Amino acid sequence: MDNYLPSWANEMAEIFKSGSISQFLLYGNIDDWVTYRGEDSQLKRLSLRDFLSNVMFAPFEVVIAYDRGHGIRALKGSDLFFTFLKSHDLYHQTNFSALNNHLDSENSLPKEPRKALAVIDRFIRYGLIRSNTNSEGRLVSNPMRIAIIVEYAQYLLPRADIAYTSAESVETLIRIQDWASDPTINNAFISTCLIAENLNDVNVQLVENPRLAKISVGLPNSYEVYHFVDSITSSISNFDEICEIDKTSLASKLEGLSYINIQNLIDRAVKNKKPLSMDFLRDVKKEMIEKSAAGRITFVESKRTLDDVAAHREAKKWMRQDASLMKRGKTKALPMGYLISGRIGTGKTYLVECFAGECGVPCVELKNFRDKWVGATEGNLEAIFKILHAMGQVIVFIDEADQVAGKRDGNSGDSGVNGRIYAMLAREMADTRNRGRIFWIFATSRPDLLEVDLKRVGRLDIHIPLFAPQTQEDKKDMFRALARKNKVELKDDEIPDFPDNMDIGGNEMEGILIMASRMYEVQEDNEEKKPIGHFVKHAMESYRPMAHSARLEYMDLAAVVECTDQRFLPEKFAKIDITKAQQRMDALKLEI
Repeated sequence: MDNYLPSWANEMAEIFKSGSISQFLLYGNIDDWVTYRGEDSQLKRLSLRDFLSNVMFAPFEVVIAYDRGHGIRALKGSDLFFTFLKSHDLYHQTNFSALNNHLDSENSLPKEPRKALAVIDRFIRYGLIRSNTNSEGRLVSNPMRIAIIVEYAQYLLPRADIAYTSAESVETLIRIQDWASDPTINNAFISTCLIAENLNDVNVQLVENPRLAKISVGLPNSYEVYHFVDSITSSISNFDEICEIDKTSLASKLEGLSYINIQNLIDRAVKNKKPLSMDFLRDVKKEMIEKSAAGRITFVESKRTLDDVAAHREAKKWMRQDASLMKRGKTKALPMGYLISGRIGTGKTYLVECFAGECGVPCVELKNFRDKWVGATEGNLEAIFKILHAMGQVIVFIDEADQVAGKRDGNSGDSGVNGRIYAMLAREMADTRNRGRIFWIFATSRPDLLEVDLKRVGRLDIHIPLFAPQTQEDKKDMFRALARKNKVELKDDEIPDFPDNMDIGGNEMEGILIMASRMYEVQEDNEEKKPIGHFVKHAMESYRPMAHSARLEYMDLAAVVECTDQRFLPEKFAKIDITKAQQRMDALKLEI
């Protein structure tokens, strides 16, 4: 943090100095502290509003803040604003200046957006025509330097279909856009700054206005976290004893958290006399990130590696190589992501879990980010992206991707939500700056339902098909692995022989094991206990294959068609001609 200001603040200052744009929309990590170095080189922290008022807008004479809850407040230059209000009362027969001249949250100014923004607009116009007498006794123009901060812009101008936009919202939109486009305001020392958590929560016409600059306030990176941790722990005399890792490693582990959450995490450890160990950091960081994401992402915890995966030899070999590249930081050689496809029960989710354990990289799964309110789903997804960008290196897993990832054309009955989800995901997944940092894994049994653009090279480069085990050896290996997973102790001679023509997947094998365990546990106490292997044999004899053979065949063929490398295909499927496979899929669609 050698720079005086955060990077986003420098960007904002440069844009304003250029003279072309004077209106800004700040979004992202807006509820966090803003850290900067003062003239004494000490690290300081302020809320975003106070940072804007005291630091960014220090050269301005008046700083006015407005939101629907508190109304209008003069954060700076209240005497100049109060002088204006007295003139306003006299001319418009209002009573705004009668109660007090401190302009606090309980003043008599209107809170309603239409009236409040009208007062602010009149003040801006009043400031533009201010004049002073020079040394020669002549009147010369001396416009006020005014900054306006509009907080919670998403509640003032929420995203909504134009047909459902109220007359008040239209008037508010026109007023704010006029501040951005009026040349008399642009050419003066006047700035308007709107603040919202997510761009997708704000009116589209405002966000897409070319006269407005959108500035992302990001979560701190590891370098910024290091200096923040160093600053807040300098007064803790025994911090080196409490913290079991060095501050550089600590900063890298805390990446992805806000400054406030970092402060809370350290206070939680210090005040409860808990050591800042790797386990403590992992558990608390996971808890905080999941809370900040409001349940929209969950961490995939894994103590397994690819050694725990039975069969799928070529897929494991490829993934193990990518895990090694990831560990060594060879990001240029990494794909942007995987598409893992295959019939139900082939272990897609389990394979991802083991891959995450192999890489030693945090893995998160996208959950219920869809919402019933207009714009809320897109806002949720934007908030998720913000967290992912701040996590450093992360694997993002989307299960049942054909249901989650949206469609290019959307759906006329969903107000275009599916189309916007698709567009946001496609844009984020194609950003090559994220290569090696955000690794996407989509899993689905119906890859044919995914949009082609999401599956292309540069988004999901590698398509890995998974199939039910084909050889006797693979079937036994998988049965043995599932027995370990379910803590069923089986001897090698108790593992059943599977008929060569039996098409059986991992979920069905697991069902056989659960049935055998049930038979074993319900034995009568007065009978001689039979070994678990005896019941495995009985469960195998009573097993009936799944009835949905046409659907399963269709899923297998879809995985074959999507496969990007011949090595991933078992001999049975490697011989299938793609054209014939697609023709067979068309026939199966009619049958299903």
